[in-house]
Amino acid sequence: MSEQYRIEKDSMGELRVPAEALYGAQTQRAVENFPISGLRMPRAFMRALGLIKAAAARANSDLGELDERTATAVAQAAEAVAGGDYDAHFPVDVFQTGSGTSTNMNANEVIARLASREAGVSVHPNDHVNRGQSSNDVIPTAIHVSAALECRERLLPAFADLAETLDARAAELAEVTTTGRTHLMDAMPVTLGQEIGGWAAQIRHAGARVESALERVYALAQGGTAVGTGINAHPEFGARVAALLAERTGIAFRVSENHFASLSSQDAAVELSSQLKGAAASLMKIANDLRWMNSGPLAGLGEITLPALQPGSSIMPGKVNPVIPEGVAMVAAQVIGNDLCITLAGQSGNFQLNVMLPLIAYNLLQSIELLASSSRVLAQKAVRGFTVNEPRLQQALARNPVLVTALNSLIGYERGAEIAKRAYAEGRPVIAVAKELTDLSEAELQRLLDPQALTRGGVRE
Repeated sequence: MSEQYRIEKDSMGELRVPAEALYGAQTQRAVENFPISGLRMPRAFMRALGLIKAAAARANSDLGELDERTATAVAQAAEAVAGGDYDAHFPVDVFQTGSGTSTNMNANEVIARLASREAGVSVHPNDHVNRGQSSNDVIPTAIHVSAALECRERLLPAFADLAETLDARAAELAEVTTTGRTHLMDAMPVTLGQEIGGWAAQIRHAGARVESALERVYALAQGGTAVGTGINAHPEFGARVAALLAERTGIAFRVSENHFASLSSQDAAVELSSQLKGAAASLMKIANDLRWMNSGPLAGLGEITLPALQPGSSIMPGKVNPVIPEGVAMVAAQVIGNDLCITLAGQSGNFQLNVMLPLIAYNLLQSIELLASSSRVLAQKAVRGFTVNEPRLQQALARNPVLVTALNSLIGYERGAEIAKRAYAEGRPVIAVAKELTDLSEAELQRLLDPQALTRGGVRE
């Protein structure tokens, strides 16, 4: 049976639209013009777009720009869009017109049709749903609102959960001493608690940097309309929309102090992305440390054992791989790549409008989602459950020639280097060699070279 169509009309003429579609002619043109990736705007973005349209309708009603019946119907339909009830009717590709006009009109058309049914009157996509708005301020506003919501509701709680999990393991392993490493070479001792506590601090710092960047994201472009002058928008419209969104979400949104900057640039999104990249770098470091510590179990470091989650090889029986750190490392690589894309897109503000807005939205929201999900997975499936091979740690500590560093103030660097080289060459504990080459007693050497004491800065004479 052939697909059924209806005839829709816009300013460019008539065309066929699938009979069951809630959208109209402008959306259909975008579907036909951009068969590029099959990627759609993220759910988080469509949620924000629905919330903006609802707030705009209410603001227009309060300002006398829309009658109450129409505004209520538009707001209710927009809230339904925000809730995801009509996602199937948003088919426009991410790679579309750089202003995101096609996605804005997709929303206007869907909301207008739904509102018309509800109100029993004709609701126009442009005259009513898009009143006082332009794609040029709606889409930048949607980028900010969606990113802020996703960071507040998903990313920052996920960072907090990971940091708390790391802190708990750090406290549990506070007295477990291991060999420190610099340049991947043996260095002075540290405790696992100190090492893991450093990871926790990285994640807390990442969250704080995101929090700082969000302060600029809370400023919204709404009210700038086409070029920043506010043409066709009530002078109070932008501020009222921001206030309604703040009330609806609990986030301190505010109208931008300069609409020309908000339409022509995406500096706040670029800044936020750079902080997400920083978080990705932290996660990459933590993931790689876990992989190294888990390596082996015989020919690697074998200091910890990560939870065994799945078979590691289709050909080597019994092999188990560090799959969670590997997945997190790939997330980090993706986020770092997304940041480059967002940076390039951010410089594409040609005069009064940035023209890579859908790309910025897609990559920014993907980065937030990936970081949030991977942080929770890392906490739940790797950090919480790894076990420590303490005998392996102690064996390495006992043979670590770098411990002789603690004797520098007593015997000098050159004598210390001689002891370290000989201990390493002969495979002997540094204490045994130091006893032969210095006048220090074994008891004094035991005290000075105690690995646990060295994690606290060593014994002070």
